[in-house]
Amino acid sequence: MGLFGKIMGEEEEVFTSSEDYYDIKAEEALTEEGGAKMILLEPRAFSEAQQIADHLKKRNTVVVNLKRVTPEQAKRIVDFLSGTIYAINGKIQKIGGGIFICAPNNVSVQGEITGDTDGKGIHDNNDINIEW
Repeated sequence: MGLFGKIMGEEEEVFTSSEDYYDIKAEEALTEEGGAKMILLEPRAFSEAQQIADHLKKRNTVVVNLKRVTPEQAKRIVDFLSGTIYAINGKIQKIGGGIFICAPNNVSVQGEITGDTDGKGIHDNNDINIEW
């Protein structure tokens, strides 16, 4: 604190570490409406990765469909999101071909989607469409 601050009686600013921000209980992270958000995104370029990271920083769960980008861009996006997930102590998990769920630490992701495609009891089911 400078001389001016001492004369004026200003309080010293105290910075909290970002670690404290991400080390909260799940109930403290609920939105004003009482629930957490899940956002579904289909980026078309690597430049949209920052938008996904911004949603994660706001403690929203994001499902990312990478089927609309090239394999090189998809790898770059996953690398970028992995760094974001690491920084906020979150989790990233592949849930389908080119589809990932990214969750901050206030969201518990349980279970695992297997990638086993040896042909026994595995069906493609890409032809299933849901219309409302």
